[in-house]
Order: sequence, then C-alpha cells, then structure tokens
Amino acid sequence: MRRRRQIKLTARIAVLALAATGIVGFSAAHKTVTITVDGVSREVTTFAPTVASVLAAEDVSYTERDLVAPAPGAPVPRSGEIVVRTAHRMQLAIDGEGREVWTTAPTVAEALADIGVRADEAALSVSRSAAVAELTGVVSVSTAKPLTVAVDGASLDAYSSAGTIRELLGELGIVLGPEDQVSPGLDEIPDTGKLIEIHRAVATAGKEVSAIPFETIEQEAPNLPKGTKSVKTAGVAGQRLVTYTAVVVDGVEVSREIVTESIVAQPVNQVILIGTKTAPTVPSVDVNVDPASAQGIARQMMADSYGWGDDEFACLVALWQRESGWRVNAENRSSGAYGIPQALPGSKMASAGDDWRTNPATQIRWGLGYISGRYSTPCGAWSAFQSKGWY
Repeated sequence: MRRRRQIKLTARIAVLALAATGIVGFSAAHKTVTITVDGVSREVTTFAPTVASVLAAEDVSYTERDLVAPAPGAPVPRSGEIVVRTAHRMQLAIDGEGREVWTTAPTVAEALADIGVRADEAALSVSRSAAVAELTGVVSVSTAKPLTVAVDGASLDAYSSAGTIRELLGELGIVLGPEDQVSPGLDEIPDTGKLIEIHRAVATAGKEVSAIPFETIEQEAPNLPKGTKSVKTAGVAGQRLVTYTAVVVDGVEVSREIVTESIVAQPVNQVILIGTKTAPTVPSVDVNVDPASAQGIARQMMADSYGWGDDEFACLVALWQRESGWRVNAENRSSGAYGIPQALPGSKMASAGDDWRTNPATQIRWGLGYISGRYSTPCGAWSAFQSKGWY
C-alpha cells in the first residue's frame, strides 16, 4: 500500500515537470514585435520564428524591390523591430536623358545619391527634401559638368549645373545684346563637350559690352583624396564697355574705331582644389559577417548604393567599431553623439528615417551619406579619424 502511494506521487511530480516545461517553451516562443511600414509603426505579439512569417501573419506584403530589415529569411530580431520600406518608381530626366528607377529612399536627395548623383551639386526641378512617394511627374536633374563658351574672341571654361544655356550665361556674367545670336539656343540644355558659341551683332555706331575672360587657378588640397577636384571659387567673367564707330559693308564689318573703353566689372578667377591626400592604409578586419547584422546591412548597402568593395568596408568596420562598437543605441552623454555612426546630434539622422533611434539600417544609410558627402569614401573618413580622433 505504501509502495502504491510512492508510485502515484512520483507520477504527479512528472506531470507537473512536463507542464512547467511547456509553460517555459510557450513563454520563450511568444514575442512582442514592432512593425514599421513606411514610417508607421504598430506593435504585435507573435509566435512566428522568422521575419517573413511575422509579416505574412500581419498581412504586410512586400516585393523584391522593397526594403525589409532584417531580411525576410532572418529570425525575428532580439531588438523586436521589423522595418519595411516600400519602393517607389521615380521618373528622372538627367541632363535631358530620361531614366526610371525604383527606390526606397524617402527623399529626392537620397534617391539621387543611391544612383551616384550628388543633389547638392545639381539643379533640380523639385526640392531636394521632397518626398519620393509624393512625386507626380518627372524630376529634371541638371548635373554639374565642364562647359566651354566661345564669346568675344575668348574661350571660357566653366563648371556648372545650369539647366539651360541662358542660366549658364547668367552665371558667367555674360550680357547679350538684343541682336546677339547663341548656338545652341538659349533654352537648350548645356552638353558636355559641345561648344557654346555667342555671335555678337554690331551696329555702325553704338556701345557694346564684352566679356573679360577669367583665369582658372588650381590649388593643392591636402584634405581632399588624391585625384579629386572641387570648385572653391566659381569663375565669373568681367565686363568691358566699348563705344565705337564701325564701317559695315553688306552686313560685314570691315573696320572699327574704338572711341572709349572702360572696365565695368573685373573678372573673378575660378579656383579649383586638387586633392593630394593619399589613400589610408586599409585596416585588417574580418569582412565575412552575418548578412542580418548591422555590419552585414552596411556591407550590402555600401555595394548597392555606392559601389564600394571590401577594402572600403574594412575601413568602415574599423571606424564605427571605434566610434560606437556598432551599437544602435550607443550614446556619448557628454557630446550628445548617438547611434552606430555617432551622429552629432543624433537627431540629424531623422533625415534618413523617423526610426533613427532604433533602426540600424536608417542609421547606416545616414552615416554612409554623411561619409560620402564629406570624405568621399569610408577609407577617407577612417584616415581623418586616425589623424584627428573624430570624423
């Protein structure tokens, strides 16, 4: 009788142990996840093991063009956040050439940066901060390019993003007379390598404003990467006022006598900075990383948006390891720097997305744009960090 009671007691203990194990497993599988779709967030609870299964359960659809972070096949992140950004079709006319792209960038400037066009050096038909999702027509983009203008017997070499030849002549300070002829036409788009000619019309007597060419001066810039160029001062042609008497036969001028000549405006020389900074030594780091990690996201984003390879990735790994240890919530309480790239202040990253505090992809996108705009490449930023202790 005593032995039977012992057997029953042992069986009850076993049943309780199994029940406890089930409760622990149930708790471990149950997760609270924040899903952010195009900046709109909602919190859900789920037992799904992967990002794709969570999105499917919440009826969140996406295509291959859309950004999903972490990747659909990745396990549900410990951070508890899944970001989906819808790709939008963007119609462009870059220097008159039509182009269609799909982008998940929120603004026009970021979308252009993704295809290698720097919005801060181009003239746009819309605001650089305009939302891509709200565009309704073609975005005209005029990139900065070398141009040559033949005027008054001189050849002016300029570097401009003017959308039309009319705008270019205004930038260069070239004044046209009422009968002057311009080839190509004033409303044509300036084209690299195509000479712009101005043919002055003259009268038998009168006044004429002619252009005084500016000089182009090159200066070495030790802070710019070797081989790169940057315009420090844009050249502006001067103006010379001439009064004259002329003899014109059958529409052809055969002689001219200058009565007076005066300089109305002195030319402003164009100053071009030539980079002399040598490339930094690429640090030795392991570039084989988990694609779902912050470093994996950065590596893929670098390749897709900027065409940077493993050498540049190694510099980025070393740079942000020193800055933040690649932690999305890294914060410097004394300076206010925040996030993986240590943006100062952290709120600057809001230009890349409202989820800048918690989303590594948003922080990385902003950080890569900052590096590209200020240092050209991650190795350039790494070199600056080594010499200054910050970048």
